[in-house]
Amino acid sequence: MALLQILAVLFLPGAWGQSSSSRLGVVVEAKNITLPAGSKAILPCHSPRMVWIRDRLKDRQRVVHWDLVRSSPENSVERVLDMSPGANQRVYNAFNKGRVFISDSAFSDGNFSLTINNVAATDKGVYTCNLHHHYCQIHQSMQIHVDVTKSARKEKRYLDGEKTVFVVLLGSSVVLPCVNRRPLWREGLQEDQQQVAHWDFQPPGVRPDKADRLVDLYASGERRDYGPLFAQSKMSVAEDAFTLGDFSLFISDLRPADKGLYSCHLHHHYCGLHERRIFRLTVGPPLMPDSTPAPRIFQNDKPDPSEGVEPPRVVNVFIPEHRSYFMQHLGYFLATFLLLGFIVIALIMLTRRRKKRGLEYELGRSQRGTAIAGGEVALDCTELNCCNQEPLNSEYKNNIMKERDMAKDCNKEFDGKMWK
Repeated sequence: MALLQILAVLFLPGAWGQSSSSRLGVVVEAKNITLPAGSKAILPCHSPRMVWIRDRLKDRQRVVHWDLVRSSPENSVERVLDMSPGANQRVYNAFNKGRVFISDSAFSDGNFSLTINNVAATDKGVYTCNLHHHYCQIHQSMQIHVDVTKSARKEKRYLDGEKTVFVVLLGSSVVLPCVNRRPLWREGLQEDQQQVAHWDFQPPGVRPDKADRLVDLYASGERRDYGPLFAQSKMSVAEDAFTLGDFSLFISDLRPADKGLYSCHLHHHYCGLHERRIFRLTVGPPLMPDSTPAPRIFQNDKPDPSEGVEPPRVVNVFIPEHRSYFMQHLGYFLATFLLLGFIVIALIMLTRRRKKRGLEYELGRSQRGTAIAGGEVALDCTELNCCNQEPLNSEYKNNIMKERDMAKDCNKEFDGKMWK
């Protein structure tokens, strides 16, 4: 319920003002409907709880009964008594007759309290007061835990968080309260005057409180139409709406002026039911009629059986596909393959060029390394030659030992330059 109301507020902006008023009821349905102009619209509004059945036996609609759940043996459930309006209360256990009862005016004043006289040890357990309204589909209940004691000092009443607990003195009397004074449970109400259904229309740009009332329907049979739309039979609601629970609105020959927000309000004051259904109707362009004329058969075109004319024979001929269609698709495939081949060739050429550049770079690098090494060797040889070309005195020519010393000195100088 709450989710539908939130969606109505979000997606139907015109419903904001309406949803803010609790007296209009709870939004149970919200829809957007788009139909072409000239068509017929049906805005659905169904509720089985609004069905009115003129039944003289209304006493069976409301029932009150008290049940007792004992902890032993094995949480057994026992019906204590029940009562309906206009009928005597029934007590199910012979031991409780005249000892356990509720007031005969319970359905008049709404007091369904249970009185227990001369409390016995067997009265211990959990009592449940159940109220059922079958017509309104309402069920209510409340629980009271009864404990029995032999000491007057232990007699008390308290709340254990879930239900009320009565600690009753053995042999005394106790009244278990169960009061509901809603008009639903009391006599003197005319139920057929408590049910109302009405449709409202809110044109675009109009505030919710300025919406137009289209029709009012009452379970008693009274009906009130507002404006010329119903008088012209453009809009209608079924006459047996309360019998079927169908309050759908029918709109014929839709026009752009019918665009707006429609709301169906269902009120059952007797049962406390207040529901609302909202529909945003959008009228689109009309449907274009089919311009192709239907084939017509003339009487003269039919062969006369008396003339002996043989009826025509139907021959199925399968025509192959046109050749140009095949060639067109073949061209698509060839172009695709050529494009793929071009891409592959370009990739191969690019790869080879990159490899060639890499080889040239490696070759140049190796050549530069060789030239540098050659220069160092030439330098060393030049220096060596310089060392070897020193003029030698004639006095050392025959001195072998001096030549060895000079060779050692040259080698030391050469090694020093190499380290530098």
